[in-house]
Amino acid sequence: MKREIGIGLLGFGVVGSQVARVLVDKAKTLAGQVGCPLVLRKIKTKRTDIARPKAKGISAQLFTTDTEEFFNTPGIDIIIEVIGGETPAHDYMTRALAAGKHVVTANKEVIAKHGVELHALARKQNVGLRYEGSVGGGIPLIAPFKYDLVANELKGIYAIINGTTNYILTRMDKEGLDFAVALKSAQELGYAEANPANDIEGIDAKYKLAILASLGFQTQVRPDDIHAEGISRIGSRDFRYAHELGFTIKLLAIAKQSNNSVEVRVHPVLVPLDSFLAKVDGVYNAILVEGDLVGKVLFFGEGAGALPTSSAVIADVVSTAQDINLGISDKAKPKFDSGKKVKPMADLETRFYLRINVTDHPGVLAQISRVFGDNGISIASVIQKETDIVAQVAEVVITTHTVKEKAMQQALADLAKLPVVKEVNNFIRVEDV
Repeated sequence: MKREIGIGLLGFGVVGSQVARVLVDKAKTLAGQVGCPLVLRKIKTKRTDIARPKAKGISAQLFTTDTEEFFNTPGIDIIIEVIGGETPAHDYMTRALAAGKHVVTANKEVIAKHGVELHALARKQNVGLRYEGSVGGGIPLIAPFKYDLVANELKGIYAIINGTTNYILTRMDKEGLDFAVALKSAQELGYAEANPANDIEGIDAKYKLAILASLGFQTQVRPDDIHAEGISRIGSRDFRYAHELGFTIKLLAIAKQSNNSVEVRVHPVLVPLDSFLAKVDGVYNAILVEGDLVGKVLFFGEGAGALPTSSAVIADVVSTAQDINLGISDKAKPKFDSGKKVKPMADLETRFYLRINVTDHPGVLAQISRVFGDNGISIASVIQKETDIVAQVAEVVITTHTVKEKAMQQALADLAKLPVVKEVNNFIRVEDV
């Protein structure tokens, strides 16, 4: 057993400063769990960070802006990366693992894009790579995928894993707000960035799903393999019509496997009002996992923020330190070579909701129905919702039975060519979660 275990911290932002604070303030408690003290030896950060209030109580001698000084600091056993983004975080993690340092990170982008190669390097160097904080913030999620669920053949993952979009959709749902108003509110409260593209376009959720699907299905799922759509086209009236049909709207990250193939996608979904996921509101996350042995398991909690994420990071640090004292690397050895192929989005089979603006004349529905029939699509319901007598246009809501994505996309292209169709305002997939 080591007399003490040294920690190096890359990044001193919102999460990094909270991680440092926990290491300092809870030093005695953590030492009791590990069996020896965890000593913060060096923090690499921006020069301006040192003078910030969040650095108070932490020795100025710990800070450096020099990469070489950081990596050459003696006595570092575990390197925590909480810089975020792909560069230079990926280079730093690679360098740390190659030098025989254990790595703990909350970086979803790097793990989603480079997790397989980093795991291989960690195994080669006999060190650990942990990233509990990369998905779901403080929700214990990665460890169950690595350990507790390994006896299962996972059938599906249905996840609300972006708190910003869930907050926006909740405000639109409960208060009838339009998207732009709800987004502005999220920005004012600090839930959304000034440039919210990563959240509202589904990119953040795509990174997280790539990590979960790769672990859950034991195959490499890259972010580029995942079809992603955002929520910017959702309108308040879509929620009104969805409620009438017995649904609400959530941005879901969905992964399924069957017949040696994997289906992965992120997009808005109509989910039944009586499902649990429909009731997950605000900035909360929820991940529903279905396995052949365990059945359905739900993980729920705050998915972001300094406190929840620091909880996950520190838990990984403690687990890594315990392994060091036992003389082992991370016991989990994820495999990504199951041979499963990612199913093309065109082969997806699901139901659809469409909202269409049409000219208010006789025979319009017959023309629309003909387009659906020509593409082999069975219509479940057609409802005329609103009419503008002056403009002579009407809004029609259509739901379909299960159909292939390829057929629906062709039908949408054909509808756009009809003179009677002014605009396909929205189309949303339907999932019976």
